[in-house]
Formats: sequence, structure tokens, C-alpha cells
Amino acid sequence: PGLSYTWIFNNSTLDVREDRRRFVSQATGNLYLAKVEPWDVGNYTCAVSNAQARRQVRGPPTALTLRGDGVMGEYEPKIEVRFPETTHAAKGSSVRLECFALGK
Repeated sequence: PGLSYTWIFNNSTLDVREDRRRFVSQATGNLYLAKVEPWDVGNYTCAVSNAQARRQVRGPPTALTLRGDGVMGEYEPKIEVRFPETTHAAKGSSVRLECFALGK
């Protein structure tokens, strides 16, 4: 509770609201790109913030490069679902469930 995740791309904060291809999961902190383009190549750094502690911690940068051979590696087409077996919610509250389609 109280944690929020943002991603920095080449030293600039990503504004995922303006780019519908990108999504940051506030449950896991993972960054998802719907379709990688040549301009996505660069360094990505995850920043975790805690509003109560008024502190932000950044992880190490991760380089994204494009493969020219068309090999997908570990991400063959699949649906990634991480729902808990039971989700409890108070009446009138909001619940967020995340489902992702991965692949070519």
C-alpha cells in the first residue's frame, strides 16, 4: 500500500497516458509495450515511490534493443492472467483486474 510505479526512458519520465501502446501495472510495477517500434530502443529505469515516506527509489537501467531475426524468445503468443482466486471488495469501491495478451 502506498507504492506507485513509474518508468523513466532515457532520463525522461514516460507519460503512458499519452501513449496507448504502453502500460505500467500498479500491481506489479511491470512495464508493458503493445508493439515495439524502433524509437522504443533505449534505457528503461523503474522508479518506485512511497507517498507516505516521501521517497523514491530507482532501479538499475535496462536496455531495450531490437532483434533483427524475428525470434520472440520467451514470449510466445499467450494470455497472461494473474487474478487472485478470490477478490473481495466493499460495495461502491473500485476493483482493478489486469489481463495481458503477449506475443507477436
